[in-house]
Parts: sequence; C-alpha cells; structure tokens
Amino acid sequence: MSTFWQSVLYLHLVAMAFFLGGQLLLATAVVPALRGDEDRERLRAVARRFGWGSLVALGVLIATGSAMADHFDLWGEGTLHVKLSLVAVVVALVGLHLRYPRAHLLQAAIFLVSLAIVWAAVELAT
Repeated sequence: MSTFWQSVLYLHLVAMAFFLGGQLLLATAVVPALRGDEDRERLRAVARRFGWGSLVALGVLIATGSAMADHFDLWGEGTLHVKLSLVAVVVALVGLHLRYPRAHLLQAAIFLVSLAIVWAAVELAT
C-alpha cells in the first residue's frame, strides 16, 4: 500500500476513533458526571461540541471510505453494502437524535450500530 493510501486509511481510522471513542467517553464518564440539574447546560455544551465534531468525523469517514472503495475496487463487496447500509442507519439515527436529544434509546442505538459498522470494516479488511 502506498503512503498516500496509508494516509487515507489513517484519516479514516482517526475519524472512526473520534466518533466511536467520543460516544464511549460521553456514555461512561461525561454524562454520569454531569447528570445533575445544575450541570445540564454544561452537558448540553459538551454534547453540542461533540455533535459538531461527529459531523466532521462522518464527513471524513464518507470521503475517505468512498475513496478507498474506489481505489481498492470494493463496491461489489457484500460486506461493504452491509457497512454502507449501517452507515445510513447511523446517519438517520443521528438526525433523529438531533431532533430528540433526550431520547436515550437513540444514543444506545447509534452506539450499537457504530460497533456493527466497525465489525463490518474489520471483516472487509480481512
């Protein structure tokens, strides 16, 4: 693999780590620590910042993923189709979560579908 494509893969993995790692951090540390009424505004501010970062990460994931699928001729792979379907589900869930930010079930669904996307990515890479 050339240095350029290693860089594209690197960006893809960093964006994935931000998106998934951020969800883990929020769910396990930030939300429990700032759950009280007096911290609600601070929690909203953290969530908003993570939301914007997540949108950037999703853009990077889509751009780098599309480029790699083209370069490595993966568009016909069934695993990629599953991964892309799961990405569409996450995008829809994120949109719903923006509309209904207090729906904790949406947060859990986004996290679980994100884990499934990573599983599909590992399958695709092997």
